[in-house]
Amino acid sequence: MSFNTFGRMLRFSTWGESHGPAIGAVVDGCVPGLALSEDDIQPWLDRRRPGASRFTTQRREPDMVRILSGTFQGRTTGTPISLMIENVDQRPKDYAEVAGAYRPGHADYTYEAKYGIRDWRGGGRSSARETASRVAAGAVARKIIPEVSIRAYLVELGGDAVDRSAFDEAQIEQNPFFCPDAAAAERWAIALDAARKDGSSLGAVVECIATGVPVGWGAPVYAKLDADLAAALMSINAVKGVEIGSGFAAARLRGEENADGMRMGPDGQPRFLSNHAGGIAGGISTGAPIVVRAALKPTPSIRQPLPTIDASGDEIEIATEGRHDPCVGIRAAPVVEAMVALVLADHKLLHRAQCG
Repeated sequence: MSFNTFGRMLRFSTWGESHGPAIGAVVDGCVPGLALSEDDIQPWLDRRRPGASRFTTQRREPDMVRILSGTFQGRTTGTPISLMIENVDQRPKDYAEVAGAYRPGHADYTYEAKYGIRDWRGGGRSSARETASRVAAGAVARKIIPEVSIRAYLVELGGDAVDRSAFDEAQIEQNPFFCPDAAAAERWAIALDAARKDGSSLGAVVECIATGVPVGWGAPVYAKLDADLAAALMSINAVKGVEIGSGFAAARLRGEENADGMRMGPDGQPRFLSNHAGGIAGGISTGAPIVVRAALKPTPSIRQPLPTIDASGDEIEIATEGRHDPCVGIRAAPVVEAMVALVLADHKLLHRAQCG
């Protein structure tokens, strides 16, 4: 059985393949009466769109979304919202040479071992092309949580981290890396050009902060907010690690350093003196900003020859040609935002269902 649906109250299913005629998503459980049109979704897709700079795949996809169902007179009806994005620049022939071989770092071998068949045209369902559907669904989720602001950006590329003291939110949309540090963005451009010239790729770390989440979203055992966020981010192509708050760094702190002390704020509400927990305690939101990070591996589609085997078991070397992101983490920032939005919207509805 293959699972293509995520969420509990707000559920979305994605469909389609990288080089098929179209991809899309069906969002079910959305509340009725929300204003929704293609214009509400398209700006988020434009941020993820391929070919936006020399640092991303040169596949030219306009990623124009169509709403096929679930709205009437510009408002959601409460029925499933079907979203479609046509593939207009697919080139299956680019992958003909790898049809009979397994690309290291890809899902080629595991897919064929599991199903007995695989779509070798760019990896089919395992392609990062699928994430456009998530971004479209995430735009719908944002309509459910207007009180929440979500922002993702790169904090590390190829092992080179940003200078936190130079963090400038205005810079995030001013460079092709969604980078809040202008100096780091300049260094990353040089590093990525060098990697591309070498026929290689680089990994990255994406950080996402959600503000405006009230106290109480989540649950203490099997529906922990941080567990669902981790599952959502780990489901993104190429993500190999997720941190909440201080994450792995918390293991290197003493108890008094890691605990987020509390005081009463001037507004009569509790405030935290730190946020090592990343806005979540016991699986439930604290009201502090939610902080998550996702580590993405280097793109495995590279021109450097790699040892592998073919479908007959013969040992060969393979170099992947075609159009690929030299750092898949760059376009992952809008995808991370979308998945965080989908989880938070789901938990808002779950909280409302239980607590009114």
